Amino acid sequence: MSKIEELIQQYCPDGVEYVKLGDVVQVCRGTRVVKSQLSDTGYPVYQNCLAPMGYFTESNCSGGTTFVICAGAAGNIGYSDVDCWAADDCEYIKCDSHILNKYIYYCLMTNQHHLLSQVRKASIPRLSPSVIKNLEIPLPPLPVQEEIVRILDTFTELQAELQAELQARQLQYQYYRDKLLNFNDLNRGGQSEVEWKKLGEICLKICSGGTPSRGNGDYFTGSIPWLRTQEVDFKEIYDTEIKITEEAVKNSSAKVIPENCVIVAMYGATAGKAGINKIPLTTNQACCNLQIDPQKALYKYVYYWVCNEYEAIKALGQGSQNNINAQIVKDYQIPIPSLEEQERIVAILDKFDTLVNDLCKGIPAEIEARRQQYEYYRDKLLTFERKTSSN
Repeated sequence: MSKIEELIQQYCPDGVEYVKLGDVVQVCRGTRVVKSQLSDTGYPVYQNCLAPMGYFTESNCSGGTTFVICAGAAGNIGYSDVDCWAADDCEYIKCDSHILNKYIYYCLMTNQHHLLSQVRKASIPRLSPSVIKNLEIPLPPLPVQEEIVRILDTFTELQAELQAELQARQLQYQYYRDKLLNFNDLNRGGQSEVEWKKLGEICLKICSGGTPSRGNGDYFTGSIPWLRTQEVDFKEIYDTEIKITEEAVKNSSAKVIPENCVIVAMYGATAGKAGINKIPLTTNQACCNLQIDPQKALYKYVYYWVCNEYEAIKALGQGSQNNINAQIVKDYQIPIPSLEEQERIVAILDKFDTLVNDLCKGIPAEIEARRQQYEYYRDKLLTFERKTSSN
C-alpha cells in the first residue's frame, strides 16, 4: 500500500472530490439488435446478462468499456476487453482522458449492492439509468486511478489463475475417477477379477423416507434433521434445512437412518444425484437410502461409483421429470473389487475430492480467501478522505 499512499500524498493530500457519475462520464444506452441479426462470429453482443447473447458484424463500444445491465440480470456490471456491441438493455460508460474506464468499473463494483437494491422487481427486473448516473464516486487524479487499477487487476488475475487451476484439477479428477472405476481393463492395477453385483445385494438395508403431515406445523419445530432431495448434490451432508420432532417420526414414514448411508435422490431436479449423510437423519420419500454392508463394500467406494454413474442412472428415469424409483437403484450393477482395491481407489479419489470441492481445504477455499481479500482491498483502495470545499 506504500506506493498508493505516496501517490495520494503527492496528488491529493487534502482529500478527494466525490462526484456524481453522470457529471463526469457519459452513461450511454446501447442500441437494439434482434436475434436474426446475430451469428456465431463477430463482436460479442451484451443485452440482459453478462454472457454474450450472440455476435454481430459491428461494434458500438471499444475494447476497455464498462457496462451495466439494466433489464433481466439488472444491476450486474461487466467489462469488455474487446470491441463489443451494447444492446438496448445495457448502459455503457464513455470516459474522457482524465478518467480510466477500468477505474469506473471497480467503483461500480464497490457499489453493486446499492445498484441491486434499486432494481425494480417486476416480470422483467429493471434498473433505471438515473440510478447509475446519480451514483456518487470518488475521483482522484489519474496517477492514483492507474495505481488502483494496477493493484486490483493483479488481484483479478490471481483469482483467474486459481479458477483455471480448479478447472484443470476438475478435469484431472474426472479423468482419474473414470479410469479408476473402469473395470473393462481387467489387468489395471494388478486387479485381475471383479465381481459385479446389484446395489441391493451389497446393502444391509435399503429404505426411503417420508414426509410428516404438513397440516401439523408442530411436526416441523423439532431437532431431528429431515433431508429433502434438493439437498442431495454430490456432497457429504452434515445438516439439513428442516428439522422435525420425534412425534413427526412416530406418525410418518420418516425413519432415522445411521450415518454414512449412500443416499440417491429419486425425484425432481436432482434425480440420480447422490450424497452421504455424516450424521444420523431422516429423509423424505424421494430419497433412496443405502446402508452398505462393510463386509462387502466400502460406503465411500459405492458413493464414488454412483456419482460416476449419474448420467446412466438418470437416463433410466421415467415420466416428464425422469424420476427413478427404489427398484431401479437396487438393480443397478456395480463392480466389486477386493476391499483392499476399494480402499486404494477411495484414498486417491478422496484427495482429488478435497482438492476440487472442499470449501475449507481445497482450491475453492483458496479462491474464496482471495475473493474476500480482493473485496477488502478494493473497498479500502476506493475509500478516500473527502475533499472539503474551500470558501
